[in-house]
Amino acid sequence: MALSVVLITQNAAAQLPDCLASVAFADEVVVVDSGSSDGTAEVAARYGARVVAREWLGFGRQKQFAVEQAAHNWVLCLDADERVSPELAASLVRALEEPSAQVYRMARRNRFLGRWLRHGEGYPDWSARLFDRRHARWSDDAVHEKVLYAVSPGTLDGDLLHESAENLGRYLLKQNRYSTLAAEELHRRGRRAGLFELAFSPLVRFLKFYFFRLGCLDGVPGLVHISVGCMNSFMKYAKLIELQNADGSRA
Repeated sequence: MALSVVLITQNAAAQLPDCLASVAFADEVVVVDSGSSDGTAEVAARYGARVVAREWLGFGRQKQFAVEQAAHNWVLCLDADERVSPELAASLVRALEEPSAQVYRMARRNRFLGRWLRHGEGYPDWSARLFDRRHARWSDDAVHEKVLYAVSPGTLDGDLLHESAENLGRYLLKQNRYSTLAAEELHRRGRRAGLFELAFSPLVRFLKFYFFRLGCLDGVPGLVHISVGCMNSFMKYAKLIELQNADGSRA
């Protein structure tokens, strides 16, 4: 089966070369760029990618737009700071020779504070990224988007490597933006939050990933990674409460 690799980008020139080099086996690469000013489009073109300009639609809708630009029905969706490991590439190529599923998931390994995480939220972080677009699509979520499908997924061997080059300060800024988008999405759906969500959502998340999913074995990076995730849960609901209060003051 022919394969299209699709990415969405914005100012990803420094990360893109390693990503594109890891998918040299693909039949085509499509990069949908939303107003980069750092030469991202030029870098993508040098690696043979077809570049499509599109204003930002939100993560889910932007990724679905990218899928729709592909020339082939089988698509592999990546972020610019991800790389396909050699083992995953071999498994992916074998799967496409004679597909036994319409959607495939893969283990995503996160690098955080200089360490590849092996537990907690950092691994295996299962992600459905390879699919026949006639049977799956990206959700419309502005953040925390996911692939929607009604079939049983196959599982590929090997890891999708998420190697973020950002430092902790930039990571926290990004997470702050994500929690704002998540709160706004919940607000649009009519969800509400109160003391229970503020108190117990971070606690349950910490217990699940630090103890039951053994994040404690990833040392300081594991503790920081999970703590930031718990803070995100708290801030998401705090921001949702702020939006609720704003609604009340306007009533």
